[in-house]
Amino acid sequence: MLKVVSTEQVRLGMFIRELKGAWIDHPFWKTSFKLDDPSDLKKLQASVIKEVVIDTSKGLDVLKTKPSIVMPAVEVLSVPKLVHTSAIEEHVRAKKVIAASKQAVVSMFNDVRMGKAVSTESAMQCVDEISASVARNEGALISLLRLKSKDDYTYMHSVAVSALMVVLAKELGLSECEVKQAGLAGLLHDIGKAAIPIDYLNKPGALTDEEFAVVRLHPERGYELMMQANIADEAALEVCLHHHEKMNGEGYPHRLQGDEISLFAKMGAVCDVYDAITSTRAYKASWEPSQSLQRMAKWSDHFDDTVFKAFVKSVGIYPIGSMVKLKSGRLAVVIDQSQKSLLAPIVKVFFSIKSKSRIPIEILDLSKPGLQDVVVGYEDPALWGVHDVNTLWG
Repeated sequence: MLKVVSTEQVRLGMFIRELKGAWIDHPFWKTSFKLDDPSDLKKLQASVIKEVVIDTSKGLDVLKTKPSIVMPAVEVLSVPKLVHTSAIEEHVRAKKVIAASKQAVVSMFNDVRMGKAVSTESAMQCVDEISASVARNEGALISLLRLKSKDDYTYMHSVAVSALMVVLAKELGLSECEVKQAGLAGLLHDIGKAAIPIDYLNKPGALTDEEFAVVRLHPERGYELMMQANIADEAALEVCLHHHEKMNGEGYPHRLQGDEISLFAKMGAVCDVYDAITSTRAYKASWEPSQSLQRMAKWSDHFDDTVFKAFVKSVGIYPIGSMVKLKSGRLAVVIDQSQKSLLAPIVKVFFSIKSKSRIPIEILDLSKPGLQDVVVGYEDPALWGVHDVNTLWG
């Protein structure tokens, strides 16, 4: 029997069939599940979700009288935590992580080109540093990685996808071990491109049919290289081989569809495309972050819906670097995410729509109580003649 109950009535042992409210406010990536983890109960009752649908045929019903919530005693371990920092503060450390990670990826690609086996030791060190940066600030490293040059794209794309995979894995509630697996998978997902002629990868114009056919071989070549190097991590192998598969079965190399694609490969598909379209390539200019998310949302047959929604939550409705319009009639660029709301980022106001001119810069945390201004939507910088967005947020 299905029943709508308030989150205050929810207790361990219930089967949640549906979370009522906007999907972006959901504290979980799953749409239906058995509630058996005390931390999940606490997370649900602390969220903005006020009602859920339970299935009493698969779990407990509400109590006759409203119970007080008693959390079971657990052993508290003293584990050092990384302190959350602002994006501006993290940029300094993130630049060092990017530089070291780029060198590691360049070395891996060069080793492959010289016929040497791929070593995951330096790769895991990169993943650890990337994970630590993401823990300090989710958006700082990712936003800086978008500024890669077209000549660095092949290498920096691997670093960017690794960071995006780490952030997405955390949002999906995966274990710490799985988060590291996701990061490693992202770092190695394009290793097969080391076996593709560089001229093809950096060609400024459209590839010929023959050249494109060669480039499309990189997932299989990468998988072969990883197997030769005795890399047995299932997530890394899956993402390498299947990050170009689509939910509708029109991807490559095996035209998998739906549940034939693993969770990690579904994650890799989203992260790979997002970084590709938000980066300047040899043959195309980059798209703005918010614009990219809007376009990806229309490609519903490409991505797993649950994974894509979690990805949007992980990078923010308005990712760092997005230009937005405020209710006050001003334009601003997002410089950091608020810890309180995805819809109320920290912005740098710089332009008046009314006067169509620059105004003194003002930094606003739109999540602060009493602040009347709000984001009303994304704006395309090109339409306003704004060409220094990256300078403004960076």
